[in-house]
Amino acid sequence: MSRLLLVLVVLGLAFAARYRLGTPISEELAAQYDLRPVVLPDGRGLPPGEGKVEEGRRIYAEKCASCHGANGEGYPFNRLVSEPFPITPDTEPVEYAIGNYWQYPTTLFDYIRRAMPFGQGGTLSNEEVYHLVAYLLYMNGITDASTPVNQATLPRIRMPARDLLHLDPETKRRFPWLTLP
Repeated sequence: MSRLLLVLVVLGLAFAARYRLGTPISEELAAQYDLRPVVLPDGRGLPPGEGKVEEGRRIYAEKCASCHGANGEGYPFNRLVSEPFPITPDTEPVEYAIGNYWQYPTTLFDYIRRAMPFGQGGTLSNEEVYHLVAYLLYMNGITDASTPVNQATLPRIRMPARDLLHLDPETKRRFPWLTLP
């Protein structure tokens, strides 16, 4: 069986080379997507930089609003700004947003840096990501407009949904009532 598998793999590679399937990737393109280290909840891995709400508002309008709405209300993709804070068993999944669902602001930074804008993940500079995080935290009522967001301040911001990380005493599960959208 393992011989057959080996033969199939070799044949597949031979056909791929013959028909020039796949696209060679340059070192520069590979480096663009090699975003290490991962940013951890305690802030380890955050790069240098700082974000301000006003600059984040400009970047959001330019690169995010077409997918998430002018004010983060959603459409055609997920909502980013929403009430209530935090979610409860009665909250509809369509209402999940940064302010009521994300437990760590550092995870928000990491996700935006890796995956946004849609179809162009990894193209934002660290400064742009800090600006966007500052703006989105402000829009969700978590910080005020004068709060700078950087390596030192971002891990100290307490998200309203942090308490959702506690285990349910009856089921011993996190989010026992939660159905993801």
